[in-house]
Amino acid sequence: MPWALDAVLKELDADQILFGGDFIGGPCPRETVERIRSLDATCIRGNAEREPSEWDLEKLSPEDLDWVRSLPVTATLDGVLYCHATPTDDMPMTTAITPDAEIADLFAGCAGTVVIGHTHHQFDRRVGDLRLVNAGSVGMPYEGHVAAYWALIDGSEPQFRHTELDLDVLAEGILSSGFPYGEAFVDENVRVAVDRDEAINHFESRRHL
Repeated sequence: MPWALDAVLKELDADQILFGGDFIGGPCPRETVERIRSLDATCIRGNAEREPSEWDLEKLSPEDLDWVRSLPVTATLDGVLYCHATPTDDMPMTTAITPDAEIADLFAGCAGTVVIGHTHHQFDRRVGDLRLVNAGSVGMPYEGHVAAYWALIDGSEPQFRHTELDLDVLAEGILSSGFPYGEAFVDENVRVAVDRDEAINHFESRRHL
């Protein structure tokens, strides 16, 4: 969402910026893509970019659609590997409580720090030679508090951050966007916070479906 993204950008002090996917699929895909493309940033594709929704198809220009679909699935910056879910698949779910053995299987062949997103909550896991970090979600966090969640990677060390948001501005923007799920989104993700533990347990219940 552009309002959450703008709030983060105002306080961001970093040499490089990376967007980890799923930056469309929300209320204002055109405005969000415009912000992102105006920056000197690295972008990778999430499942939302691989398969844009009807709303995205309606709101994005053909050129922007070509751009989001053409994004790579991984990027490496300063020795850190970034992907949306895993390096080979943008859909597998890993959480703060996923068993080590399943993480080792999903990230077989990976060592060092790997930064993901997809499940919308921050965590820092070590499994053998792998350090798996979830940077969180700027636009739709599942953290028990409504804010924009992101990570600053210093070398290979993650620093988890969150940026407070004006929730009235956020709600007004979503409701005025015409997004067909706007009211439900505000009721379930802005006016109340998604419970972190409930979200993690939900993802875990769906990992083998």
